[in-house]
Amino acid sequence: MYYVYSHNDLDGVGCGIIAKIAFGEQVDVRYNSVTSLDIQVERFLGNVENRRKTQEGLFITDLSVHQDNEKRLNDYAESGGKIKLIDHHKTAMHFNQYPWGIVKVEYEDGRLASATSLFYEYLIENGLLTKTKALDQFVELVRKYDTWEWERTEDLQAKRLNDLFFMVSIDEFEEKMIRRLKENEQFSFNEFEEKILDMEEEKIERYIRRKRREIVQTFINGHCVGIVYADNYHSEVGNELGKDNPHLDYIAILNPGGKKVSLRTIHDQIDVSEIAATFGGGGHAKASGCPLTNEVFKLYVSEPFQLEPVRADAFKNIYNLKASDSGSLYVNREEDRFYLFPCEDGWNIQLNGVTHPETFASFEEAEYFIKRHYAAWLVRDETFIQFLMKQVKEISHPKG
Repeated sequence: MYYVYSHNDLDGVGCGIIAKIAFGEQVDVRYNSVTSLDIQVERFLGNVENRRKTQEGLFITDLSVHQDNEKRLNDYAESGGKIKLIDHHKTAMHFNQYPWGIVKVEYEDGRLASATSLFYEYLIENGLLTKTKALDQFVELVRKYDTWEWERTEDLQAKRLNDLFFMVSIDEFEEKMIRRLKENEQFSFNEFEEKILDMEEEKIERYIRRKRREIVQTFINGHCVGIVYADNYHSEVGNELGKDNPHLDYIAILNPGGKKVSLRTIHDQIDVSEIAATFGGGGHAKASGCPLTNEVFKLYVSEPFQLEPVRADAFKNIYNLKASDSGSLYVNREEDRFYLFPCEDGWNIQLNGVTHPETFASFEEAEYFIKRHYAAWLVRDETFIQFLMKQVKEISHPKG
């Protein structure tokens, strides 16, 4: 008998699906949250003698255990127990020190790995699963979504697979995928799924538009952070809000119901897995999470609670445009006015009529500065026109 303890997201469930195709009735698959895995492992190891006698194989995929269970699993393996921990998170790399650990973040060709792709390759290499075109396609879609490669390659099928995963129960998704992968030569969505996925796209877009109006900005441990409450679509929300606000180091997505925080970044120089690790979490460099502990609650909920949401830039302007030769006008909630205008050496900023001493090499650098330090936003045309009229009036009729 085989046991597979995996994560409860698409990548983790992908591991369970290929395990059931490989082992059929001879596998028991359990899906876990990050915090519940250790409880599951402790139950498995509860009767070590019986486990040794039956030589049951245990696969832990897309998750890793805490330090105490790490030692217990190694003791179990050294006493003859069959274990494989297969993961792709940077925070799990230390498990490679054990013969039973297989952790790889990136392939030799530069592609990022997923737990499903690593488990699939392991099963094929060890003669436990027969490779098929449909399985290849399914595993690649899971890998592309989990590593966010789908956005760079514009492979919307990977995103739609994840959308479908969240639209049905795990049991229903499992059943659909197993039957499809066994019966079909190629992987695809059926006509009904395509229709409901189109509707889901529209729903996600509406959800993100609402979250754009709710994000607050603050500094936490030296990082400029955008904080938003969301119980759905964490990856989509984090990615879109990050692109909307590149001056933010990362986006923290709070899910009080699930008592967890998801961290997302679009920046290569920011590693949110390191930030999550300081709070007992982990994950990828650009997508991680941690439990909503008392410390995290204080930093991300109670202290920023009084902050007003950041206003979005005006987007229907004709005159007050970003990087305009005639300058660009921004304001913040304190009613400070920031006029960004080109100069001989780059871009200058006027703050309430006083020119900032620093000259910025590009408009983007100047905008980054005022958004990061003053939470400013691009104003509408009518406010910009009034500002210019006042400037002209002061030039034509100087005081004194």
